[in-house]
Amino acid sequence: MTDFSLRTLLDEHAGEELDLYAQTINPQFVRMLRTIGFDRRWVRAEGAHLYDGKGRRYLDMLGGFGMYNVGRNNPRVRAALVEALELETPGKVQLGIGALPALLAEELLRRTPESLGRVLFTSSGAEAIEGAIKLGRTATGRTRVVSCERGFHGNTLGALSADGVPQFRDRFAPLLPGFSQVPWGDLDALDAELRSEEVALFLVEPIQGHGAFFPPEGYLEGAQALCRRYGSLFAVDEVQTGFGRTGKLFAYEHWGLEPDVLTVAKSLGGGYIPVGACLFRTDVFDAVFDSLEHSFSHGSTFAPNDLGMAAGLATLHVLDDEGLVERSARLGELLLERTRPLVERFDVVQDVRGLGLMWAIEFGEPSAKRTSWRLLERVQPGLFAQLVVVPLFSDHRILTQVAGHNLNVIKILPPLTISEQHVEAFASALEQTLERAQKLPRAMMSFALKAARGGRRRAVRV
Repeated sequence: MTDFSLRTLLDEHAGEELDLYAQTINPQFVRMLRTIGFDRRWVRAEGAHLYDGKGRRYLDMLGGFGMYNVGRNNPRVRAALVEALELETPGKVQLGIGALPALLAEELLRRTPESLGRVLFTSSGAEAIEGAIKLGRTATGRTRVVSCERGFHGNTLGALSADGVPQFRDRFAPLLPGFSQVPWGDLDALDAELRSEEVALFLVEPIQGHGAFFPPEGYLEGAQALCRRYGSLFAVDEVQTGFGRTGKLFAYEHWGLEPDVLTVAKSLGGGYIPVGACLFRTDVFDAVFDSLEHSFSHGSTFAPNDLGMAAGLATLHVLDDEGLVERSARLGELLLERTRPLVERFDVVQDVRGLGLMWAIEFGEPSAKRTSWRLLERVQPGLFAQLVVVPLFSDHRILTQVAGHNLNVIKILPPLTISEQHVEAFASALEQTLERAQKLPRAMMSFALKAARGGRRRAVRV
């Protein structure tokens, strides 16, 4: 019998990662990485940095799509996980309970409005959304769900039915009945949907992650008031915006909201363990779990598990103890201070927006180079943003993302542990990259057109 060693296994396959992934998981994803030059062999991560197989360090301003609020491989979260393993806790007894889930639930409820009194743990944000939809419809006795155009809530069938992004949703039609979307920011359209009193819940992101779109003044407060008037649940999706991302523990705090349902996930597990949760108004939850017969009305085999609960408790402790929420607010102000002048300096920059360390820059047709711009847009909308993301990565070793399909928007969700020096480095690199990208040089145009054509999907004929 030989000992199993992850280190040995990884060493044996060093350099084969991309090929193995393509052979066994998703060849098109690997093809995309190679097309845009993101095909690095990642070997280590710490805090706000990634390290490749050649020892090069990269500033991670993507943060696993907002998963690493307390930094990559946070030592205090890791220590809590090691301690949980050493304690040999019973884990999921299933017909029994341990202390850790209730302790994490207590900490979450302590940080949210008093009206929220029950926690349903999940293994992901999409699963939390599914719980909100399922329990919300049962508790209200209504079947309809309203969400917003451009909103994103996950890729499982129920969550996808609530999504307002056609590029994610339309290929998988027909989706679930009873779902509809209203324009973001339009209270009259929402009123028209809710007044029938058939809508179980209005599901909304306080800031839309797909593009980092911020609500018009008074919109979220007005939406909450409409839900109260017509008896629909006001369900706030904080999967991406929660746990300090926007300079408050939860983004709804910026508008003084009191949601009936609150979904969280992503960074709750400290970047180590998948952990999500759906927090409910007590009477909503109790209307579903209303008897012994219904005590098993909803659940998830692996949630809540002890390692996930330990990671969640440690993450909340790190956020509090290291002042990361306040740090997010402070560095977010610095980031805007350094980048808002780009709107005036570069004709191609239409908008710079942010709240805490959720930040975006949006591009639009410049007054010069219009022909080149329109050529890019005709081949594929949003290609100019890719012309900025790629050199930020290849030339400056900064990882960012285009914020969504067909959007000329770049978004960052860095770890809240970044420093002022990191903000300055990012702002300086962005300025240098825009200086060149706005000129749309021939080499950049050729790369963009090649990448766009290479990424076109061929139809499968059967």
